[in-house]
Amino acid sequence: MRRTFVSLCVLHAVSPLAFAEPDSLNEPAQIELQALSITSSADSERADSPVEGYKASRSASATRTDTALHETPQSVSVVSKDVLTDTGATRLQDGLDYAGGVGRANNFGGQGLTTFTVRGFTTGEFYRNGFPINRGYPNAPDANTVERLEVIRGPASSLYGRGDPGGTFNVVSKQPLSEPKVTLGSQLDDQGMHRATLDATGPLNSDGSLAYRLNVLGEGGDSFRDDVESERYDVAPVISWQVNDATKIIFEGDFMRNNHPLDRGLTRLPGQRGTASRDTNIWEKGSDNLLHNDNDMAQLRFEHQLNDNWALGGGLQWLDGSLKGNAVEANGLQADGHTLGRNFNYRKLQWTDRDYQLNLTGHFDTGGFAHTLLTGVEYEDYDYNSIILRSAAGAAAYPIDIFDPVLGQARPALTRTTTHDKENLKTWAAFVQDQVALTERLKVLAGVRFERFEHDYDNKLNNAGDFTKGENGVTPRLGVVYDLTDTVAVYANTARSFKPNSGASLQGTGFDPEKGKSYELGVKWEALDRQLSIDAAIYHIVKENVLTRDPNDPSGTYSVAAGEVRSRGLDINIAGNLTPEWRVIGGYAYVDAEVTKDNTLPTGTHLANIPRNSFSLLNTYEFQDGLAKGLGLGVGVKYVDDRAGQTAASTYTMERYSVVDLLSFYKVNEHVRLNLDVKNLFNKGYDEGAFNTYVYPGAPRTVQAGVSYTF
Repeated sequence: MRRTFVSLCVLHAVSPLAFAEPDSLNEPAQIELQALSITSSADSERADSPVEGYKASRSASATRTDTALHETPQSVSVVSKDVLTDTGATRLQDGLDYAGGVGRANNFGGQGLTTFTVRGFTTGEFYRNGFPINRGYPNAPDANTVERLEVIRGPASSLYGRGDPGGTFNVVSKQPLSEPKVTLGSQLDDQGMHRATLDATGPLNSDGSLAYRLNVLGEGGDSFRDDVESERYDVAPVISWQVNDATKIIFEGDFMRNNHPLDRGLTRLPGQRGTASRDTNIWEKGSDNLLHNDNDMAQLRFEHQLNDNWALGGGLQWLDGSLKGNAVEANGLQADGHTLGRNFNYRKLQWTDRDYQLNLTGHFDTGGFAHTLLTGVEYEDYDYNSIILRSAAGAAAYPIDIFDPVLGQARPALTRTTTHDKENLKTWAAFVQDQVALTERLKVLAGVRFERFEHDYDNKLNNAGDFTKGENGVTPRLGVVYDLTDTVAVYANTARSFKPNSGASLQGTGFDPEKGKSYELGVKWEALDRQLSIDAAIYHIVKENVLTRDPNDPSGTYSVAAGEVRSRGLDINIAGNLTPEWRVIGGYAYVDAEVTKDNTLPTGTHLANIPRNSFSLLNTYEFQDGLAKGLGLGVGVKYVDDRAGQTAASTYTMERYSVVDLLSFYKVNEHVRLNLDVKNLFNKGYDEGAFNTYVYPGAPRTVQAGVSYTF
C-alpha cells in the first residue's frame, strides 16, 4: 500500500499535461506579482498566515497577540513553510537547523518529539497553535502539515505555564484557503526512504464560509543504519467555519501512526576501545526491536469579535497516545572493551491530556496610552501510565560485539519489572498581559501568570514512593522596546520560568519545582528596505532547584532539588528576502553554560549537548526570468562546536563538525515542481546529539529527489 501511494503520486506528477508550456501572455504578470508580494508581505501578513519567502514580519507565539516581530521585546525566529519546502524537510528538526542557536539533543532512539538545546538548556517544550503537544512520548507534527515553525528564546512561562527557561517552540499548522488547490508530492533518497504526501484545500460551500485543509502522509523504507526500517502514516484534517462576520470555529485533527525501532545509536562507554561505524546497529531487528507509537490529536478553536476592540478566543485540545513494543538497550561493557551486555525489554506507555483555554483581548486607550490587554484562564488534566519489563541485568547478559555484531539472537526472558507507575497532573492557571505604547517609539510589555499545579504519583512497584504534591507558581515578565529609528529598535526583558520536577525523594515526597530567571538585552534591525531582519541579543539565565544526588542516600539512587545551572551568551539571527530571487535565513550563537551548584559535580561542569559556538546559514537563489526561470539553487552550511556527552565531572566529547548541504529545485510550470538535494555533501562523520552513554550519529551523504504536482 505504501509503495502504491508513492507510485500514484509520481505518475500524477510526471503526466505529459503537467509539463505543458505556460501561456506566454501570463508570464509578465507572474513576474510582477512575485515582486509585489515581497514588498507588500509586511502589510498583508498576519501572525497565523503564510510567510512570503523566508522573512516573517508578525507573530503571536511570544505574546499570544498579533504583534510585529520588530515590536516584540524578545528574540523570536520564524521558520516558514518555504524554508521547509526548499530544503526538502520531512521533520521539524530539518527546519530548526536554520532557526539559529537551536541544537539537537536526545531523539529517544528515533521516536517521538525530540529534544533540542536553546540558550544552554535542553527542552522539548512544543506547542501547536498555542496548545501543548509535548505530553507523553508523542510524534512531532510532520513537516508537510506546518505553515510556520516559531522559536521563542528565553522563558515563556508567563503565557504557556511550566517550561524550560531556554526556549519554547510553537507550530502553526496549515489552515484552509479560499481557493481550491491540491498538491500531490513524492520524495525518496538513496538511503531507502520514500514518502508520498497530499495537501488539499478549498471551500466546502458556495459562499466559502465553510472550508477545509487535508494533509495526508505515507512514509517508509530503510535508513543509513543497518536493519533500521520504519513506517509512518499521518492524516491531518482542518475544517474552518466562518459562522458570521464576528465568529469563526476551527476543528483540527492529527492522527499519526509511527512504527520505528528504538535505535539508541552508538555507545560511548567507559573502557570502550574505539567507536563503531555510524551504520552499525547492535539493537536487534524485526519484531525484537519495534515500537508502535500512536498519537491522536484534536483541537476545537474559536474566535469571536465582541466589538471593534474586544475579542474572545480559545478552545480545547484532546491528546491520546501510546508507545508499545519491544526494544533492546545497554547493560554494561565487559572487560575486553568491545563486548556489550544488553537487556531485551517490553514497554507499554499510555497518556491522555485535556487542555482548555479561554482568552480575552482588548485594544483601548487610557491617559493617552494605547493598550493591548490580554487575559486568560487555562485548565489541563494529564494522565500517564507506564510499565517496562526487562531481561537480566549485567555485562554478561545477552552479549554482542559492538564492532562486529551478530543480530538475531534468541530473546532472553523478561525477568524484571523496572517501571510500573501512574501519575496525574492537573493545572489551573490565569494570566494577564498588557502591551502599552507609552509614546510612538517606546513600548512596554508586562505580564504575570498564576498557576496551581497538582501532582499525584503512584509507584506500583513500591508504595513508599507514592506522593501527592501541590505547587503554586507565579511567573512575571517585563519587556521594553524602543525605536531608535524607523528600522532600528533596542529592547530589554526579564522573565521567570517554572517547571515541576518529576520523581520521588528519599522521604517519598515530591520535589520543589525548577525555577528560572532570565535577563535579555537586544537590538532589532530591519535592513535593506525592511527585506532583511537582523536580531542580536545577549542574555543571562539561572535555573535553580535542579535535581542533584541526595547526600543522605549512600546508594546514590535518590535526588534532592538543590542544584543550580547558569547560561549566558549571544544570539545573532537573520532572515530575509534580499531580492525577489535571493532568500537567506540562519544565525550564530555563543553559549557559556555550566553547573554553578551541585552536591557531586564540580562547579564549572559543562552541560550535555551544549556547543559553545554554533552557526547555520541557508542561501537560496531562484531565477525569475530568462531561460533559467523557475530554477532554484541553494547551499546550507551548519557548524557545531565540541559538546560534552553528559553533564558529568568526567565524560566523553562529541567533536565539532561542519556540514554542507546543496539544494536545487525547478518549477517546470505552475503545476510541477522538481527538487534534487545533496545533504552532507562532503560525507562528514559526526555525532548529532547524545543521551547518557548513547550518541546519535549524523546521516552520511544523502541524495534526495522529489516531485510535486499542483492542480
